[in-house]
Amino acid sequence: MRGRGHAILAAFQFLSRFPVTVQLDFTPELLKRSTRFYPLVGSAIGIVICLLSLISAWALPPLPASVVILIGWVYLTGGLHLDGWMDAADGLLSYRSREKMLEIMKDSRVGAMGVIACVLLLLLKVTLIASLLEKGALPLALLTVPLWSRWFMVHAIAGWPSARGVEGLAGQFDGMNYNSSRIAALLALLLSGAALVLLLLSGYEAELNWVQLGICYAAEPAAAWLIGSLAASKISSRLGGLTGDIYGALNEGLEVLLMLILVIIIH
Repeated sequence: MRGRGHAILAAFQFLSRFPVTVQLDFTPELLKRSTRFYPLVGSAIGIVICLLSLISAWALPPLPASVVILIGWVYLTGGLHLDGWMDAADGLLSYRSREKMLEIMKDSRVGAMGVIACVLLLLLKVTLIASLLEKGALPLALLTVPLWSRWFMVHAIAGWPSARGVEGLAGQFDGMNYNSSRIAALLALLLSGAALVLLLLSGYEAELNWVQLGICYAAEPAAAWLIGSLAASKISSRLGGLTGDIYGALNEGLEVLLMLILVIIIH
């Protein structure tokens, strides 16, 4: 039980700003065990942001409320995945050699392409939040999107090699098998199912009909797997594997794409 508890705490401490004060030894084994609880972290982030959205929507018009919600979302993640998104943009959009792209991503400085990619991502994200807020579908997105994007991170860690071998953050997960991905997928299904039941019990079907809810519930994991796999395979072919920055970039990209799919379904 202690091992599982430490793995859960490690997942929260690594991926979020939730106040986990326990001192943990982040060995490669602990990091690998913690990945199966990444969807739980995503679910917790979604619940907190959902509560923030209720307060913001009550106090503010949709657009300012959406900005406040996005600020809270970024704060809870510590900007970890956004940093990966920017570094990945700097490297991949440089169109240099594999070695040069990896070198650029390793640099702590952010280049022009990283800044542009970050601004565009945040602009799209805030407009999607505003659209979902106006349609009354933001709770559905917040309770499901963050957990499925984080599940795919686990799938990516298990499914593609590390571009730098055993070096770097991705190298700490070297040798992780698909068991963690399968456990994380089961956990994500349970958590998203619980979220759907909660929404139905709260009378949420008044905003979205049963068909739309069912389509959303099925579309998100399918889209996360399909789109994420295509992106990871394409990037891996260019870099010879994935890196820690790429894991974060995949999470950010999938969050936006999954919200975009929800907007299309309910439009």
